[in-house]
Amino acid sequence: MKSFVPRVAAIQDISCLGRCSLTVIMPILSAMGIQVCPLPTAVFSTHLGGFGRPACCDFTDYMESFVQHWQQQGMTFDCIYSGFLASEQQIDIVERTMNVFSANHPFVLVDPVMGDGGKLYTTYTKHMQERMKQLVAKADVITPNYTEACFLLGEPYDEAVCDLGKMTDWLARLSDLGPERVVITGIFISQEKLLTLGYDQKNAAVYQVFSDYIPAKYPGTGDVFASVLLGSLLRGASLPCAMEQAADFVAEAIRVTLAFNTPPREGILLETILSRLCLSE
Repeated sequence: MKSFVPRVAAIQDISCLGRCSLTVIMPILSAMGIQVCPLPTAVFSTHLGGFGRPACCDFTDYMESFVQHWQQQGMTFDCIYSGFLASEQQIDIVERTMNVFSANHPFVLVDPVMGDGGKLYTTYTKHMQERMKQLVAKADVITPNYTEACFLLGEPYDEAVCDLGKMTDWLARLSDLGPERVVITGIFISQEKLLTLGYDQKNAAVYQVFSDYIPAKYPGTGDVFASVLLGSLLRGASLPCAMEQAADFVAEAIRVTLAFNTPPREGILLETILSRLCLSE
């Protein structure tokens, strides 16, 4: 077993109740043998859906001082992983953070958390939507859901996708924004199937992972998918293998959570299946 532990700077919010963002990212990556160094963008009492209006502490004024302290201590990162950002100013801060720690060429995953179900999140503006392309341009891999892919490309949102050829074109167009690899999640194909699509610009390869459609929706599943995908990639897996592991883990988590009749706003029962990600001895 390798003694080297990859170190990830995770630039995300903390939603203290509801199993999403850093409260799932940290245990998932830790279970996969990866150190997570959180750089909070905001601290919420709960996530933004289902609990009413949460109490919030905006971390914008502290983020750069955290980064400066890390820099003073000579810290380096093998990966920078950005997700939910609370303001345009934070987009600038994340971009500067990527530049500060660029010397050792860390792997960069950008999860452009902007919306779902064809709608922007209430915290997002149209201008932030455009600015997100700055971070996408600096990424090695991006993980938009279908809604976020629509926003990044200026395409209309459809409930169901029938034309997979169109989606292949979208993958190439998203890669043309900067990232070598693209993964689009949550593509609704039918009442039976969801599709995850991946693209590797280097060899113009398209990868498909089909999952059973489960009639349940839980917050944080995008964070779970992106984190398992990242962990798998950092452990040396190919993109299609990482996609399959992430999609399978999310699907199983949803099945377990649905079986226990857990209120959707509480998120998936990560604790019951987290051990499946742990490194073998």
